[in-house]
Amino acid sequence: MIISSTLDFREAARRRLPRFLFDYADGGANSEHTLQRNVLDLAEVALRQRVLKGGGEVDLKTTLFGHERPLPVMLGPVGIAGMFRRRGETQAARAAKAAGIPFCLSTVSLCSLAEVVKATGSEHVWFQLYVIRDRAFMRDLIANAQAAGVQALVFTVDMPVPGARYRDAHSGMSGPQAPLRRILQTIGKPGWAWDVGLHGRPHRLGNLEPVLGKASGLNDYMGWLGSNFDPSIAWKDLDWIRASWKGPLIIKGILDPEDARAAADIGADGIVVSNHGGRQLDGVLSSARALPAIADAVGDRLTVLADSGIRSGLDVVRMLALGARGVLLGRAWLFALAARGEAGVAQLLELISREMRVAMTLTGAHSIPDINRSNLAHY
Repeated sequence: MIISSTLDFREAARRRLPRFLFDYADGGANSEHTLQRNVLDLAEVALRQRVLKGGGEVDLKTTLFGHERPLPVMLGPVGIAGMFRRRGETQAARAAKAAGIPFCLSTVSLCSLAEVVKATGSEHVWFQLYVIRDRAFMRDLIANAQAAGVQALVFTVDMPVPGARYRDAHSGMSGPQAPLRRILQTIGKPGWAWDVGLHGRPHRLGNLEPVLGKASGLNDYMGWLGSNFDPSIAWKDLDWIRASWKGPLIIKGILDPEDARAAADIGADGIVVSNHGGRQLDGVLSSARALPAIADAVGDRLTVLADSGIRSGLDVVRMLALGARGVLLGRAWLFALAARGEAGVAQLLELISREMRVAMTLTGAHSIPDINRSNLAHY
């Protein structure tokens, strides 16, 4: 199919993927109300068009955590992305490196941190850490990331327990006879079966293999999430993470100004305003609605990033105008990866850059620091 916009990648991915993988990427928690509001609320943020501003070419460069980047965009962490294209995390990391932006590797990735760093170097690699019951293993993951030269640690705090994702049970990602249902779906997707099913092995969670061994495969993925995440962790428990990690520490999963202040109080360098893409607690605020109050509360104390619902360059500009310094993409890059691999992620980033230039030109913003609430029609 012809891909001419960032939204086309979703349909291309749907055509190529077995249902259990597409629904895993596309779905959210419970009735998926928050997932839908993430997109709709952001789309309803009206930009303020200004003309004849005479700014010439716009500049998309920004500085985040001491590094100048050509684009205020990062590829956020996505679990099991390696099931969407052969060694998918490595392909996405290469596209990010070529674009000069960070790629954040999930704890529950197929490709290990060592595999990704070997393929791309560590200059553009971040590592995402979950709240895991085994603190010794968490320390090992932090030490491995430090030794690999990872640029930032992204600690995800909004998943002490997995959300209720009903689509996964219907699709075969989990639930009764899930392995058999996945095999039957794979038969109908020969392109994916050849690329990932056959040649994308091993289908194991690379960062967890040192402790789980052969039990780190996809069949164990959902069960491992439920039994190993830790709902008892509190802000005081983050002191040892801040002490262990020598580099930028970013807390991901903030939706409330008080939690944002708490992140600043423990010495975090950044936060991600996020509801986990609507995959955790349904019915909470969209990131777009939560962002302005959080940016007002802590924007001078740490770097505010945002994710959830961002599908285009227009959405990036909207999030920046609402108070973010940069954004993390999730589903957008995963669908691009599923559709066309590394080339698809590169094309997605080119489309986002192009859309940002149009939006900035027509709102009178000549550079990324120029984007603020004055570029919005209703603020």
